[in-house]
Amino acid sequence: MSKETITYFPHINDVKKAAETIKNVSAVTPLSYGLRYSNKYNTNVYFKREDLQQVRSYKIRGAYNKISSLSETESKKGVVCASAGNHAQGVALSCKLLEIKGTIYMPTPTPKQKIEQVTMFGGNFIEIKLVGDTFDDAYHAAVIEGNQTGKIFIHPFDDKKVIEGQATIGLEILEQAKKPIDYIFIPVGGGGLAAGLSSVFKVLSPNTKIIGVEPEGAPSMTVSIKNKKNTELKQIEKFVDGAAVKRVGNLTFPICQQNLDDMITVPEGKICETILELYNKDAIVVEPAGALSIAALDFYAERIQNKNVVCLISGSNNDITRTSEIQERALLYANLKHYFIVKFPQRAGALKEFVVDILGEDDDITYFEYAKKTNRENGTAVVGIQLKSSKDLEPLIMKMKKHNFYGDYLNDKPDLFQFLV
Repeated sequence: MSKETITYFPHINDVKKAAETIKNVSAVTPLSYGLRYSNKYNTNVYFKREDLQQVRSYKIRGAYNKISSLSETESKKGVVCASAGNHAQGVALSCKLLEIKGTIYMPTPTPKQKIEQVTMFGGNFIEIKLVGDTFDDAYHAAVIEGNQTGKIFIHPFDDKKVIEGQATIGLEILEQAKKPIDYIFIPVGGGGLAAGLSSVFKVLSPNTKIIGVEPEGAPSMTVSIKNKKNTELKQIEKFVDGAAVKRVGNLTFPICQQNLDDMITVPEGKICETILELYNKDAIVVEPAGALSIAALDFYAERIQNKNVVCLISGSNNDITRTSEIQERALLYANLKHYFIVKFPQRAGALKEFVVDILGEDDDITYFEYAKKTNRENGTAVVGIQLKSSKDLEPLIMKMKKHNFYGDYLNDKPDLFQFLV
């Protein structure tokens, strides 16, 4: 099966025109040296800091470039979009700056913080409508309103002007880089950023290896490239909400299929680990999608040694209420957090015996759910234990079995794990 035919390819002149259009709206974000990661991988790692945009993501580039291209007649009709986050903020600010009315559909469960941000950027020029439980629900509602009212639908990624707007990042990187770039790692959701940026690099820096990065639970571009056709996934893990789509763009897919040198997927736990490292060690706040490119470096460690590497940090709109989940996923990925079904003998002192004789000095109980049943010899509890070292797991299990406390191990049983924890 051959590659899909490219019906549209962003021309470098159109990207330069987009850069001129957005120059007073989008910040020229820094290309900063990542000292700790450079030392870790024995290479030169640079971060393109799109998290430092006013709307805290690169999405302002494409949204503003698209909306500013509308004719006077189209502008009077207004615009409509669907988004649970960054695209909504980009559209909202663009509407306010261009004085165009916009309607933004968001899923009903969208966190209050994100709604407030969109309202702040859009002011009186935007109206927010909360519809359905998922992004797909909001998307379909937005499309219907566009069709019924004539409002222009602003797609988050599958639009020529949006792609050209995102592509301006490529121009900036190449202007800022003092040395030839050997590798660039790009987060991939619907493919707008990857399609645009890769097109610039293929023209102006053809020797650069372009690596697309997706979350392991939403590998829509990876699967599509493997299948050699745009493939919609039946189900995805939505944790990395800025890069979790079931189907990539019809315009973006063939461009990425041709331009990307590799597509890799990164476990959500590794992404969480990277978020915490960036915050604790580098004082950089990123959202899950923003950590994708940096999390990918572990999987390219040998190939990038002594090279010049750019990682695109796409955004920093991280909801603080997700911190506990991020910490949990990071610990599970690092093999430091473990859940068990523990069988406690129905007698006084059993819990004390478990704590004193089974757990190590550095082990910590972080979760305990127990219901005493007087008609049984053993009562079961779901227990979460955090270890100091992953090497402590096997000795812990051996002691639990030796003292007849062991019931079952839940980490490798996702269905049971989700039900009980």
